[in-house]
Amino acid sequence: MSYMGKRPRAEVDAMFPMIRRRAHQQVLAETSAHDPLALDGKIEITGRDRVYAKFFALDEISLRHETFDGAMSEEIDRAVFVSADAALVLPYDPARDRVLLVEQIRMGPLARGDHTCWQLEPIAGHIDPGETPQTAARREALEEAGITLGALEPVGNVYASPGNATEFFHIFVGFADLPDHIIGTGGLASEGEDIRSHLMSFDDLMALADAQALANAPLVASAYWLARHRERLRSESATAKPDGT
Repeated sequence: MSYMGKRPRAEVDAMFPMIRRRAHQQVLAETSAHDPLALDGKIEITGRDRVYAKFFALDEISLRHETFDGAMSEEIDRAVFVSADAALVLPYDPARDRVLLVEQIRMGPLARGDHTCWQLEPIAGHIDPGETPQTAARREALEEAGITLGALEPVGNVYASPGNATEFFHIFVGFADLPDHIIGTGGLASEGEDIRSHLMSFDDLMALADAQALANAPLVASAYWLARHRERLRSESATAKPDGT
């Protein structure tokens, strides 16, 4: 409603799907439970201005916060990139001991001046209003790679860059059947997606991770999580039901 009288209706209509996702992000944030040793201090927001909004948004915030000695800080000015929660999943075939990665062009490397603008990643996408992270992960796996996931193993629930962004990742490793013919291209044309999938053995994935040749943080985290839990997953898959539960 803060856009009323400031932006034309047609512009708000175009932004509305992302507005709803950002609202759903605040709903999901109410369930967050992490950092039990961190300070639960007082925060006074003295000003908040949305200086940019289209698909993403940028807010400028003025605030005072409780300090570790119990006092209140001076007023400080900060900017925050406002996105939506995302579900990410690394499909893993325990029988073949291989994973599926996706590749697409990314704006972060492009804007940074990185010569490698196409990145290897887990499957990922924003969580739609009313969706659980698990439902979003399964939907994105179908949209981006045409695969149906079995059981999902939680890897972590983390901020992408807590110093300057609201973006929050719900990361999974998902059981999947990954035969040779599964690779190809996918994504939604309506969202401008052009996505290529890759099959990679566990050993090759870890070789890239150990060589610091992977630039995507959730992929690196998922790879090392998989290394820690791989033997358990392979053992459990041998006795899993056909539907993957």
